[in-house]
Amino acid sequence: MRIAVLASGSGTILEAIIGADLPVRLVVADRRCRALEVASDAAIPAVLVDRAEFGGFGPAFERERYTRSLTGALADADIEVVVMAGFGTVLGQSIHTAFGGRILNTHPALLPAFPGWHAVADALDAGVTETGSTVHIATLEMDAGPVLAQKSVPVLPGDTVDTLHERIKSVERTLYPDTIRSFIDGLAAQVGDGRGSAQEVTE
Repeated sequence: MRIAVLASGSGTILEAIIGADLPVRLVVADRRCRALEVASDAAIPAVLVDRAEFGGFGPAFERERYTRSLTGALADADIEVVVMAGFGTVLGQSIHTAFGGRILNTHPALLPAFPGWHAVADALDAGVTETGSTVHIATLEMDAGPVLAQKSVPVLPGDTVDTLHERIKSVERTLYPDTIRSFIDGLAAQVGDGRGSAQEVTE
């Protein structure tokens, strides 16, 4: 199973995935970021599909044209499973058409609670006593795909967004690679059993 990791930031999740010896064959970033350096240091091919060339970060952003370009880069590398690791761009329909059921994401909350970009702050504002990390299959609707794994994290007195998020990320760095491995092992077993094409084994 050839994995591509989509990243936008510091690359700490990417480092955890690489450190787990998963078959990462490509890293794709939507902006210049440290994750590209992490890929280079690990001798993994990396591609920058820069949002700046597709309208940037404002209302002029051409989401579907960007998505088609990124999906083309994945196809060129014969990627089979796509893993989002702190990827800051919501992608359009074309990637879900090409890789439906094979795009994984991680979210800093126990979905379906606190979807969206501000999950850690939302958990603190809600006064909950625990939150956590969720690994799920990404769908066109944000944070709404099938859950693959979850692990809870307590909310402690005096927690800030930064302290709570860091504890969630420490859990995520183990939970995510373990879940990715289970997912690709399951796909490989289905293919080995002769159950069909890349599209069929996700059904």
